Amino acid sequence: MARYIFITGGVVSSLGKGLMAASLAALLQARGYRVRIRKFDPYLNVDPGTMSPYQHGEVYVTDDGAETDLDLGHYERFTGVPSRQSDNVTSGRIYQTVIQRERRGDYLGATVQVIPHVTDAIKAFAQTDTDDLDFVLCEIGGTVGDIESLPFIEAVRQLRNELGREHTVFVHVTLVPYIAAAGELKTKPTQHSVRELTALGIQPDVLVCRCEKPLPDGERAKIALFCNVRKEAVVPALDARSIYGVPLQYHAEGLDREVLRAFGIETPPASPNLSRWTEIMDRLENPEGEVTIGVVGKYVGLPDAYKSLHEALVHGGIANRVKVNIQWLDAELFEHEDEVAAKLEPMHGILVPGGFGERGSEGKISSVRFARERNVPFFGICLGMQMACIEGARNVAGIAGASTTEFGPTDEPVVGLITEWMSKEGLQKRAADGDLGGTMRLGAYPAALKGNSVVESIYGTREISERHRHRYEVNVHYRDALETGGLLFTGMSPDGALPEIVERPDHPWFVGVQFHPELKSKPFDPHPLFASFVAAAVKQSRLV
Repeated sequence: MARYIFITGGVVSSLGKGLMAASLAALLQARGYRVRIRKFDPYLNVDPGTMSPYQHGEVYVTDDGAETDLDLGHYERFTGVPSRQSDNVTSGRIYQTVIQRERRGDYLGATVQVIPHVTDAIKAFAQTDTDDLDFVLCEIGGTVGDIESLPFIEAVRQLRNELGREHTVFVHVTLVPYIAAAGELKTKPTQHSVRELTALGIQPDVLVCRCEKPLPDGERAKIALFCNVRKEAVVPALDARSIYGVPLQYHAEGLDREVLRAFGIETPPASPNLSRWTEIMDRLENPEGEVTIGVVGKYVGLPDAYKSLHEALVHGGIANRVKVNIQWLDAELFEHEDEVAAKLEPMHGILVPGGFGERGSEGKISSVRFARERNVPFFGICLGMQMACIEGARNVAGIAGASTTEFGPTDEPVVGLITEWMSKEGLQKRAADGDLGGTMRLGAYPAALKGNSVVESIYGTREISERHRHRYEVNVHYRDALETGGLLFTGMSPDGALPEIVERPDHPWFVGVQFHPELKSKPFDPHPLFASFVAAAVKQSRLV
């Protein structure tokens, strides 16, 4: 039977619960345990698919096509365990499920209430598909005291009673702020947060205390006394130089040991093998060079909007043992050619990421042109690939009016709405006026690579599977014109209907992909496209 670790947060948001959960899972995994991490999100959206990246950061897509919270990206990057649709649930999805059951008459005339019907649905979600696991870590979004998270708190309180103490542990992440004027760390916010959690029926077993300064022994003992936990179970969590140093830092502070002790596992079966994390940190802290990558995007004002992309570029640096400096460039600013050159000339590589909408599109197209004409390594992802095709059509193939129907009617739809495609479930169809949520081409799809192509040499295989999230596609009817201009279609869906990869073999490194390779990159297993792109940027840095 799986053991459950329920993770809550207090005092303020953005304390790093997701990173803590991912690090703890990695430490348990390093001891030989089988783990899975789940996220409970209190908001009423069914999923984050229709939310602006400025509201909630990037949307992370799983192999099975779920649009999920960005924390699931941390979970995968730290454990290598592919996330599934069953690993992320929102209040909206829970209530939708309950209401659908009520409409069918499943409750046999009963009055439908938060307790027990909503909490039962949450508990059922937590326990789905866990038979082959040793530990299930469940992170509850938000902050203790938020009205939205109360049903989740109540549900996990009930699970403690149903499963028993030997199968449930509560970890509470809190803040110990440093008051500069007093020159002290203050424990009172943590005391109040734990008191509020206790009032809801949950006594935490382990406290993870985020702090800017080292937590003195006296303050640690004070927290333990007032919060009713062992002193050793008060785990300091200072900022780390890199998120990939967090597992090592938590292990040094005894987090995994204290969690296992809370389960009654006093003598763990094995010491954790942390060699992969020490190797990663060695490469990060001792680079043999550095490169600068310009990311020309739409949501550059919020780094979390491109979280997986940022990490994948870091992974590319790890693979090449170089430091990757990322310059976030607002595509809207690239309205004039001289501005494009001034911003992009210092770059050793240019990346145009995915996105939605017309805003900034001409700046992205100008960036593609700069990279093509100046022989700067270029990587286009999703919308970035589409912009590369439009640029090639306009400036090389002579199709001056080339555009995409996403931005409005056009006589030259080089990119258009994808209305049907084949999936594992059969033919999928979409309408232009249909719902936006959950209707894109989502999840992992296979692609066939052309022999002797750049991408075949990068992947080392002719068949790949990558994750998608898009509703517009490059129009295959323009293939001949684009290939005549040197932009080759070297990756296609197995039925030959949907372009997946384009490249310019006469360019130092010019690749566009319709999928999102950043979603599958990990620090201990960098995605081959990012490793190759950064390697090309290293060569470029030696030319300038």
